[in-house]
Amino acid sequence: MFQGSIVAIVTPFRDNKIDEKALGELIEWHIAQGTNAIVPCGTTGESATLEYDEHYRVIEVTIKAVNGRVPVIAGTGANATDETIKMTKKAKDLGADGALLVAPYYNKPTQEGLYRHYRAVAEAVDIPQVLYNVPGRTAVNMLPETVARLAEIHNIVAIKEATGNMAQVSDVIRLCGDRMAVLSGDDFTTFPLMLLGGTGTISVSANVAPGDVSAMCRALLEGRIEDARQLHFRMDPLNKAMFIETNPIPVKTALSLMGKIQEEMRLPLCPMSSENREKLKKALTNYGIAQRAS
Repeated sequence: MFQGSIVAIVTPFRDNKIDEKALGELIEWHIAQGTNAIVPCGTTGESATLEYDEHYRVIEVTIKAVNGRVPVIAGTGANATDETIKMTKKAKDLGADGALLVAPYYNKPTQEGLYRHYRAVAEAVDIPQVLYNVPGRTAVNMLPETVARLAEIHNIVAIKEATGNMAQVSDVIRLCGDRMAVLSGDDFTTFPLMLLGGTGTISVSANVAPGDVSAMCRALLEGRIEDARQLHFRMDPLNKAMFIETNPIPVKTALSLMGKIQEEMRLPLCPMSSENREKLKKALTNYGIAQRAS
């Protein structure tokens, strides 16, 4: 469940409603392209602007569309522990294979607070759980020593590491790599993180290039380092293009240009600037990704 290319899938909208048809078609494409697991309702899925019923519906639609072919790891993290427990229980009831739990954001817990939060969720819901450390979003950095404490809990089985700090990644793998899977949370770090001993990535770029992200992860897991290196360098400009504005604005724009979803995100996210849109189109063209005429 926790290796290879795991897509942090977008939530397609149409007229401010979840576009269930487009979501189902994206899932079919991902499975055909070799994506190893799917994360609905993560940051890229705009979880912060989904109502509770919408959040649960996206998870449910994803599970039904996947139909057991690959694992579904539902994003259920929140900045309140009770809310996280509630959402994680619901995901388990819906049939999710695991839960991705972002570190509590805005309230800036201490390291002890982080430990108690994750321990409480793990004790309340017996489902495989993935820690998610992304201080650029949450304003708190979960330190390797805290991760090591949490790795002692049986159903905390992986971490999505999105600090971009390879020294910290190295410490996490050194302290925990034999007890939990370590996954990249930034596409540009997937190659070095897996060389250090990580097992895969929860990827934004996999939304638009699922076959290549999967192929690079597979090559690394099989020890074909030079093959993976070439894919890493090929994808590097695309990875950068996915973050020229706040995620998921670029990736949803790219999928719209590819004809796969409507170009629609929810406020306070808004359409790309015309200048950045042209940069994105150039990056897609250079990568060889076809765009619709419009």
